Amino acid sequence: MADNNTSSPPPPPPATMNELDHRSLPAWCLSFGAAMVPFCAFCYGHSRGFTTKVVERVVKSPVGVYGLFALPFFTLGMEKSIYDTVQSWQGLDPNVVPADRGGFPSGGASLPSFSLIPVRKIARRLTQAVEQEREQQQQE
Repeated sequence: MADNNTSSPPPPPPATMNELDHRSLPAWCLSFGAAMVPFCAFCYGHSRGFTTKVVERVVKSPVGVYGLFALPFFTLGMEKSIYDTVQSWQGLDPNVVPADRGGFPSGGASLPSFSLIPVRKIARRLTQAVEQEREQQQQE
């Protein structure tokens, strides 16, 4: 039997970050806010003694002191989940790495995506009008 695979190969990764990311300033503020809300909640909880309660509860749990080794992985996983979810909501695939990026500290794309939603295909419409306006101004 002949292989009738008509699917095209995946497109090459973007060469620069500018080819990948076309967000406007309000969209950047949304990303910043989505990252800062959990951080501010952590700071507030820390000021109220929540961190001490978590550490005490982990130490008194059946896993004991060794459970403290899991806390950094758990919190980094939560952070990556928030970041990947916001990027997917804005239409950016968190697993795409432009050719001019990668490595430390921006190596999160080499990990699996922890996004809670699929990459949104219509997010470009949010910034499309702004981009078209900029292109028209540049042409004039």
